[in-house]
Amino acid sequence: MAHLQTVLGIDLGTQSLKVVFYDFAARRIAASASAPLDVRRDERGTAEQDADWWLAALRAALDKVPEDVRASARAVGVSGQQHGFVAVDEHGDVLAPVKLWCDTSTQAEADEIMDAAGGRERCIEIAGNPVMVGYTASKIRWFRKQDPARYRRMAHVLLPHDYLNFVLTGEAVMEYGDASGTGLLDVRSRRWSPEMISAVDPDGDLAARLPRLIEPDTIAGTVTDDASRRFGIPAGIPVAPGGGDNMMAAIGTGNVTPGKLTMSLGTSGTLFAYSDTPVIDENGNIAAFCSSTGGWLPLLCTMNCTFATELMRAPLDVSTADFDATISNVPPGSDGLIVLPFFSGERTPNLPSASASIHGLRAHNCNTGHLLRATVEGATFGMRFGLDELQRLGLEASEIILTGGGSNSAAWCQIVADVCRLPVTLLEQDEGASFGAALQALWVHERTGGADVTLAEVADQHLSPRTPACRTPDPAAADRYTDVYADYRRAVDDAASRFQQ
Repeated sequence: MAHLQTVLGIDLGTQSLKVVFYDFAARRIAASASAPLDVRRDERGTAEQDADWWLAALRAALDKVPEDVRASARAVGVSGQQHGFVAVDEHGDVLAPVKLWCDTSTQAEADEIMDAAGGRERCIEIAGNPVMVGYTASKIRWFRKQDPARYRRMAHVLLPHDYLNFVLTGEAVMEYGDASGTGLLDVRSRRWSPEMISAVDPDGDLAARLPRLIEPDTIAGTVTDDASRRFGIPAGIPVAPGGGDNMMAAIGTGNVTPGKLTMSLGTSGTLFAYSDTPVIDENGNIAAFCSSTGGWLPLLCTMNCTFATELMRAPLDVSTADFDATISNVPPGSDGLIVLPFFSGERTPNLPSASASIHGLRAHNCNTGHLLRATVEGATFGMRFGLDELQRLGLEASEIILTGGGSNSAAWCQIVADVCRLPVTLLEQDEGASFGAALQALWVHERTGGADVTLAEVADQHLSPRTPACRTPDPAAADRYTDVYADYRRAVDDAASRFQQ
């Protein structure tokens, strides 16, 4: 392996951190490893991690990779969970635990920001998005209120992937994709919004603490000598801008040109499409995000996807090995059983205080298989709503490219095809966001080497469908799901009447 050359993709997720070394000449994964992460939660909706945990996990994952593979890295790309708030002082020290995307304890602050900006509709008019509780803006305001002394010491507002870039390069920068999930960026102009910044901190200098925005085909910096010694990767290699996990999953699934649709079945569920122009949803259900490739990435996010199925799987005592067989033995629609899997509240629909609920429970469907399949279907129905909304906004696609942990379930893949009435394609490169980060790093590596190549060309060269390529909808199951989905939507409306604030 003396002549091995790789690019390193890092994915800082909620439950784990993963590293992938991609041998771009041989078009194969040379090595991959991961390390688990915990989340501190409480009954108030708090969901936090310490930034030190991320660095320990990065070191632990890299330590599992042979030294010669680590030494072969020629560029780095970092993907990270979106919306987290990392407050860093002038010395580079993190000032507080990191509130995560799934933290719903700052709903009051989100409401205060929207009120200060002139209301939900005005926020969409100003910046393209309402301020959702998961977005970074509400966390910043919360920190300002709860700990004004440390807030005054804050020199940089960073997102999780920005913080890893900062540790690797010493540079505090941000790219447009992840920045659009803060609630502070005008996604149309790709500029920080003075009105939204003032709504978060009317008396302070928050604008001066926001990082410099960089283009997707530039670099965040280069790996410092200190980071090289700390993590065992070469000093001086370029670090790509990186992006949020959804933006990197878009790259990792080739969703960088119009006409494609990616669904990620991860801890959260996401559905997104690429657009050359901003796509603004006046209802606020579809997030008007920028992509990390120079375009836009209209996106639906639900907070309870594999998070919900894993929660249900544990008390039902179903192993991962038995997951598919358990849900495959239950007919589509789970014999009238419907689960609203809102264990963490929900973002879409916007019900942060909601709880999970079970509807239609009767003697004939009160069993393990029905409960688990209905949870899978409930999570998938949330994605179907996103498909309907994207189509309402004029975005069309002929297939769904599926990624995330849930895509490892053949039964769940079929449920997605049937519920959405679209064929589902899986890729040979199933590393998702980490592979997208690696492809972005490869793009930067080639461009810094003088190559005139687009990211779409890089994705086409290094992505291929799995054989068999897709799962097609079963007409009978799809017809059944049309009725069941209508029942699900009525159950959501009932939940909204109880939990809407």
